[in-house]
Amino acid sequence: MNPIIINGKETAAIIRSEIADGVKGYLEKYHSVPGLAVIQVGNDPASSVYVRNKHKACEEIGIASFSIELPESTTEDELLSHIETLNKRGDVHGVLVQLPLPEHIDERKVIEAIVPEKDVDGFHPVNVGQMMLGRPTLLPCTPAGIIELLKRYNITMRGKHAVVIGRSNIVGKPISQLLLASNCTVTTCHSSTVDLAKHTKQADILVVAVGKRGFLSADMVKEGAIVIDVGIHRDENGKLCGDVDYASVAPLASAITPVPGGVGPMTIAMLMKNTLAAALASQHQ
Repeated sequence: MNPIIINGKETAAIIRSEIADGVKGYLEKYHSVPGLAVIQVGNDPASSVYVRNKHKACEEIGIASFSIELPESTTEDELLSHIETLNKRGDVHGVLVQLPLPEHIDERKVIEAIVPEKDVDGFHPVNVGQMMLGRPTLLPCTPAGIIELLKRYNITMRGKHAVVIGRSNIVGKPISQLLLASNCTVTTCHSSTVDLAKHTKQADILVVAVGKRGFLSADMVKEGAIVIDVGIHRDENGKLCGDVDYASVAPLASAITPVPGGVGPMTIAMLMKNTLAAALASQHQ
């Protein structure tokens, strides 16, 4: 079987171009531009790459980008004070704190300090609650990007059995919820699932978000499944790879996301979409 390669890089470029048009329209109507503020605490190399990519996307689309770089030694109170300032700024519509945070800072407290209407990561309990209830809200970027990819590749979700491996708050839980909202029947698997392969082999749509390199092998996949790989790792040769053993799984799949160039680029595209949506919503408050 020759699978459809779900190209997130191309799709994200199309979406960024659509958002750039939306930003132009916003500028014409409101004589200002949407603004995104990103706070980074410490200099974790992976986080620094993500932050740079976010600023680059803002620049390309026409969103104002504000960067706050704080040392590793920043106290929780200092960080919360920065968030409070950004919550009040009229030129900032989206506030994002790059995770992970140093161990001495309570991640939950930080997420909850961002006002829900500026929470472009979609992690605030209010936004998570709205998502659970199926109400319009700022959605977590990676899960929203996965749904967008499926839609743009005309992959039918209604009535399909979707199996999600992973239950993190960032990907596993929200993607299960969004697939359910898209009329899939959803099974969520995790580290305590007994006989994992029994579940995964039933999947029409299989989302793998376990954070383990090459975790999903061919014997866990039924022929014709749609495989979405959320993982990102480096192999022994320093090459990027995912949670799926791509070489063995791809021949079985009807469609599959590669790593790199699959889900990853969609995350930043959805962040830009959330920033524009937050700016538009602020005009109607």
